[in-house]
Amino acid sequence: MADKQTPDIVYTKVDEAPELASASLLPIIRAFAAPAGVTIGTRDISLAGRIIATFPEYLTEEQRQEDDLAALGELVKTPEANVIKLPNISASEPQLVAAVKELQAQGYALPDYPYEPSTDEEKAVRAKYDTIKGSAVNPVLREGNSDRRAAAAVKKYAQNNPHRMGEWTADSKTTVSAMSSGDFFSNEKSTTLADAATAKIVLETAEGETVLKEAVSYPAGTVVDATYMSAAALDAFLAEQIEATKKAGTLFSLHMKATMMKVSDPIIFGHAVKEWLKPVFEKYGDKMKELGVNPNGGLGALLERVKDEPEILAAIEEVRETRPPMYMVNSDKGITNLHVPSDVIIDASMPALIRDGGKGWGPDNAQHDTNCVIPDSSYAPVYDATIEYFKANGKLDPATAGTVQNIGLMAQKAEEYGSHPTTFEIPAAGTVKMILEDGTVLHSHSVEKGDIWRSASARKAPIEDWVNLAIERQAETGYRAIFWLDEARAHDAELISFVKPILEAKGVADKFEIMAPREATVASLETITKGENTIAITGNVLRDYLTDLFPILELATSAKMLSIVKLMQGGGLFETGAGGSAPKHVQQLMEQNHLRWDSLGEFCALGESFKFLGNAKGNAKAKVLGEAVDAATQGILDNGRSPSRKVGEPDNRDSHYWFARYWAEALAAQSDDADLAGHFAPIAAQLAEKEAEITGELAAAQGQAVDLGGYYHGDFDKTAAVMRPSATLNAILG
Repeated sequence: MADKQTPDIVYTKVDEAPELASASLLPIIRAFAAPAGVTIGTRDISLAGRIIATFPEYLTEEQRQEDDLAALGELVKTPEANVIKLPNISASEPQLVAAVKELQAQGYALPDYPYEPSTDEEKAVRAKYDTIKGSAVNPVLREGNSDRRAAAAVKKYAQNNPHRMGEWTADSKTTVSAMSSGDFFSNEKSTTLADAATAKIVLETAEGETVLKEAVSYPAGTVVDATYMSAAALDAFLAEQIEATKKAGTLFSLHMKATMMKVSDPIIFGHAVKEWLKPVFEKYGDKMKELGVNPNGGLGALLERVKDEPEILAAIEEVRETRPPMYMVNSDKGITNLHVPSDVIIDASMPALIRDGGKGWGPDNAQHDTNCVIPDSSYAPVYDATIEYFKANGKLDPATAGTVQNIGLMAQKAEEYGSHPTTFEIPAAGTVKMILEDGTVLHSHSVEKGDIWRSASARKAPIEDWVNLAIERQAETGYRAIFWLDEARAHDAELISFVKPILEAKGVADKFEIMAPREATVASLETITKGENTIAITGNVLRDYLTDLFPILELATSAKMLSIVKLMQGGGLFETGAGGSAPKHVQQLMEQNHLRWDSLGEFCALGESFKFLGNAKGNAKAKVLGEAVDAATQGILDNGRSPSRKVGEPDNRDSHYWFARYWAEALAAQSDDADLAGHFAPIAAQLAEKEAEITGELAAAQGQAVDLGGYYHGDFDKTAAVMRPSATLNAILG
């Protein structure tokens, strides 16, 4: 693969809408970087690329790819790292299987995904595929903690051009429902290791001992948690919520993160599917198992498996008529909340519902009040408090609202997002124990068959780095700063024992507050409602949730966030904002040749990356490029050059033309580097002079279905032809 010499900036190859946008934007970036002597490389962390890299023994020499994710994982541990990371697919099982099938159809002789592996070979293949599922990328790359905030230009634009907010009323029936016992929150145990240690995880039953995990090593000072969710309590809770929803006359909706929590949440999702169709599973469970039905894969896969079984289909329809209406992913296509585990991702679905006044889309293609079912109560109070606040106070006004910035603990697989290798569906009743080398039992839980047990950890160095990053940010801004930590939660109590001494030693304890998530949510909403600003200092999951929740309320989207990861070894990782990889955008492009993906997050990350390069390597030209990117981004916002959602109107490619033009104009106008000004002055003039031709060519491309050569693994030339349809623009850029 190209770009194997470490370039100045690494731009990641990803999936879906952001990758399509890259086909248009990356040539512009390279054209502008070259005169400054800045090299731009790429590394493939897409779902298809990771699949190909995982199975070289099945492929021809020409088809093989190096493991770019592993290479990036090493790079981010060095001071030289300067990586722009776009959103990638955190694959659910259905997405992974679909990508494998597409690659097989393209001639890649990959093994089938073994749903129920029986032979050693199948088990080995399944183990390899499982390493690709869920949040496989972020834990590898995030060797630093997170600084996420709305860029000043983006926030100013949102206040001057406030987006539409749905109306909240005091009598709204929308509510959040979570388990009150038997969940991860209520069963959590946590301790901080005084010394480095290795633990094995075992299940002791009446039949003997089963080793679930042979050895997990922890450095001294690691906070180690263990907890479980009771399957019986979960099923009882889900049954109760289905009935409560029906009684209330609202929509039933399940909100989870089956992508990041790739072991636990698909299982919980499967419980919901089984509970929804309980009479069907009771009567036809054996038959459906023979047909390969796995409820963890969702209703969509289930219906496909039983499509030739009229008796089962009739039973499903009969049950559906007795259930409350369900929150829909796509009402027109009949895709429900329970169709695909990765279709409803809590940090996107809940803020969107809250922004719309607590309304979700129902099967009738209309909006209704909704029961938002979030089984585990660890973070559900954040959404519950938000909903209750807006019921009492009415909607947020984006024109006057302040902002919530975030400092997030996420380095080195911190907290629940690092728990995948130590999460287990319990095969038999007994006791799960974490046992240290010296025989000490670190944690112990009595469990039943089907319970979901997991352990997570947070290391000392990332925790201390996180607290110090918060101190720096508060000193820089003077904003109200809140650690979102609940002293009644086992894990949070351990973190508080780190936080307080550091704040006191630095003499800044009076500048910070510590609040449980529910209280912190209310305090933050009160603060921004007054037009003031606050910093939320949170753990990894809350970082993920809040950096969608508040931006979607403030800005209408989380894709425009400035997301800087200050790598612990001195490098920089610049994420292009939250917002996922927008599969609906791809669908629209393929059907109408219109891409509504907004690359503002990429612009923000690019500016920071160039400026970081300038400072880190003493490259004055790179710094000039970065400052000019900021000016171009401001131009996009000030002149309303972001993409429209509608075909026939300016889309992502038009936005890139304007970005290139504003960038060239800023470089031509600056006086810090005469060479760059001289180089870009004629380019700026040509881009302005040829505006009508370029925009005409871009507009003419829209309206027809296009062939990308694949969804997960598109053809480079076909994609480039679609995303770079202006010959005039291409010629100017060279």
